[in-house]
Amino acid sequence: MSRRVVRQSKFRHVFGQAAKADQAYEDIRVSKVTWDSSFCAVNPKFLAIIVEAGGGGAFIVLPLAKVWQIPDYTPMRNITEPIITLEGHSKRVGILSWHPTARNVLLSAGGDNVIIIWNVGTGEVLLSLDDMHPDVIHSVCWNSNGSLLATTCKDKTLRIIDPRKGQVVAERFAAHEGMRPMRAVFTRQGHIFTTGFTRMSQRELGLWDPNNFEEPVALQEMDTSNGVLLPFYDPDSSIVYLCGKGDSSIRYFEITDEPPFVHYLNTFSSKEPQRGMGFMPKRGLDVSKCEIARFYKLHERKCEPIIMTVPRKSDLFQDDLYPDTPGPEPALEADEWLAGQDAEPVLISLRDGYVPPKHRELRVTKRNILDARPPSGPRRSQSASDAPLSQQHTLETLLEEIKALRERVQAQEQRITALENMLCELVDGTD
Repeated sequence: MSRRVVRQSKFRHVFGQAAKADQAYEDIRVSKVTWDSSFCAVNPKFLAIIVEAGGGGAFIVLPLAKVWQIPDYTPMRNITEPIITLEGHSKRVGILSWHPTARNVLLSAGGDNVIIIWNVGTGEVLLSLDDMHPDVIHSVCWNSNGSLLATTCKDKTLRIIDPRKGQVVAERFAAHEGMRPMRAVFTRQGHIFTTGFTRMSQRELGLWDPNNFEEPVALQEMDTSNGVLLPFYDPDSSIVYLCGKGDSSIRYFEITDEPPFVHYLNTFSSKEPQRGMGFMPKRGLDVSKCEIARFYKLHERKCEPIIMTVPRKSDLFQDDLYPDTPGPEPALEADEWLAGQDAEPVLISLRDGYVPPKHRELRVTKRNILDARPPSGPRRSQSASDAPLSQQHTLETLLEEIKALRERVQAQEQRITALENMLCELVDGTD
């Protein structure tokens, strides 16, 4: 008599649950652009959503904390002036990705089939990869230390690129045979996880070894749907979550070294389809509740958090669920990375939870001797010709200006109060 052996995994019983209605963000007009993007980004402090607007390009940033504190040094207002503007693409930009270990290094890819890597701190183009993709780029992903890129393109080719050498080091044509868009992400082991479509328009997932692209490590058909599968990979747990555009479910799989290598875990289902999805970094999760993932699901008019939890009876910190994870601090400067240095992410412990720093200012540096930092203290009035560029305004300088203005307002208020008192005395004397 045979017995079925159940694969042992601490993630077998992961379950998803939508947050309560009072934790959702209502009355948000999510973009209707027909671009296969997640339309959402999230970190432990803020949630950013692409919203519907004439001309496109508009987004809203919301604090995740439900208790709002209005700062006393500046009014809440719309931000209309960027700290820096990056100009280089000839068509619309649809992909942005920060380097995983180097400070201020940002990748962008647009409809012009060009990948540009920027130093946001100086506004300079570090690298431009403009002759590697003959058609629209569907996805770009860094590996763990930012030394390689995995890209997918409308020409049905999966490419592994060394951006600093400007070379394609490996490629696989028709990793998925269908014509619909394909996505690719690096795994912790250096493999490539892909989603795409078969020739018969069935959705499909694959796992590939870049050192041997001839045959897939794993290839599985899923279902028949037109929605592009967006993969969100957690390297700490080796779980990949698949969120289909227009689907009302999230399917998740564990990637291991044992056949069939990509193991189905479970499916979170809801009633309403998703327009897009945001994925919280591990440091933004609630470790006291054994939360291992959190999504921000975009509906047509709202954003709803979805929490993935591993059931545990103990209230103690679960070391096996929370290994040290990449933190926000960079391991390299932009110039060091460009010169050829590589470094793994700087890891942090989640044992006591993660508290985001109060201020993380983007340091923009213009390499021009005329752009010196203004002297400390209250600033003198300046004409438009000798005023420093807006990029040079540091937080300290702005706070000094605001302090001086506040003192001036207080002095005027005291003067007005004194005049009102004098007027009252005169009126009383006349009576």
